[in-house]
Amino acid sequence: MKLPRQVFLFLVSFFALINGWTQDKPNIVFILSDDAGYADFGFQGSKEFKTPELDKFAKNSVIFTQAYVSAAVCGPSRAGLLTGKYQQKFGFEENNVPGLMSKNGITGDDMGLPLDQKTMADYLKEQGYKTAIFGKWHQGNADRFHPTKRGFDEFYGFRGGARSYMPYGTDNELKRDEDRLERGFGDFKEHDGYLTDDLAEEANSFMERNQKNQFFIYLAFNAVHTPMEATEEDLKKVQGLTGKRKTLAAMAIAMDRACGKVFDHIKELGLDKNTLIVFTNDNGGPSDANESLNDPLSGTKANHLEGGIRVPFLMSWPGKLKPNTVYDNPISTLDLLPTFLNAAGGDVNAVEGLDGVDLIPYVQGKNNGKPHEVLYWKKENRGAIRQNDWKLVRFPDRPAELYNIKEDIAETNDLASKYPEKVRELYKKLFDWELTLERPLWQLERRFEGKAATRMDTYRKHN
Repeated sequence: MKLPRQVFLFLVSFFALINGWTQDKPNIVFILSDDAGYADFGFQGSKEFKTPELDKFAKNSVIFTQAYVSAAVCGPSRAGLLTGKYQQKFGFEENNVPGLMSKNGITGDDMGLPLDQKTMADYLKEQGYKTAIFGKWHQGNADRFHPTKRGFDEFYGFRGGARSYMPYGTDNELKRDEDRLERGFGDFKEHDGYLTDDLAEEANSFMERNQKNQFFIYLAFNAVHTPMEATEEDLKKVQGLTGKRKTLAAMAIAMDRACGKVFDHIKELGLDKNTLIVFTNDNGGPSDANESLNDPLSGTKANHLEGGIRVPFLMSWPGKLKPNTVYDNPISTLDLLPTFLNAAGGDVNAVEGLDGVDLIPYVQGKNNGKPHEVLYWKKENRGAIRQNDWKLVRFPDRPAELYNIKEDIAETNDLASKYPEKVRELYKKLFDWELTLERPLWQLERRFEGKAATRMDTYRKHN
């Protein structure tokens, strides 16, 4: 039967429009490094570390100078970015899973991202995306917390928080089940070669298989987290450094190379014009563990000084974001989920309880306000609040401290005694926020609080 001309033209226009909508949805590639120092990238000013691929990517990106994570350690930071919510809202206190926990509350493999929380992969799947995670999960070891049950179609990586970069076998003993390399669900088989390179190759394979679909890749490197392991080839490329610092630089070379492989493959597949890419880090560098540098920031991983919570952050989206530009207002990794969801054609306003915002209108200049007037952090008795340029840090073992971050990025000039009313105001605001949170589902043994304070004081800048 021959269709009337008007009907035929309507159908042609309709399917063209649908196809256009589909093409407007970007592929999304989210790359997360692990425990990297704030200063340990070329685009962050390092003269010691060589990161040419990320430096090149930075020139084609927006550089966010005040990007924050929602927690100063790996697991809760990832719980926040995966859900777009302060993780304390659902009891994921600022403690990793599993760990040396108090006898009160959940312990062992019962710890994990609560099952009533949807992830960015869940939301993107609803928008028709193929979803995959490569690398570190760290959101619970039990089967019920598995990535393939949290919105990811594919998983290639390990369930725990850290593992060897070399294959486990006769010469490299596996000590924890959660460190095993896994493909999909329950298929455990070790890789060949160096894991950082392997993860990039797996991400590229996924892109090849799904290049005709919109896809979301969460490339969660364990680099440059301990153990300190680098290949001999990469170590030979490092000059002028010794010890852990040299190994760290070699590990950074491998991660940078892996990022470059992914960037190049996106271009080779002809996907570069419609792919949204974000690169950031999960928390501040643990200078005592891997000799990372967080300059010019005070503090390290596991504390709420800037060195524990401020991270490098790059975002690229050709045709949507102007390359080689800088965005200076504070943002949070909580913003990733709403940014990705809106870009994918979803409606962030339909999602209840989000603490993040869609960054695109702010970066494009369509919204001249600040994404966040206030940001919060909390780990048991410790906490911090930043309101505009003022930041209060609360401790269990000393009076609270007050800083003007705009004027004092290194947090060397405590203004608490000069502005007691501002201390009271921010202290009360932080407490009011805490009243909205769930009790922690688990807590670290108390003795580790002392270690956190010692680490903070050791790596604090001084006038």
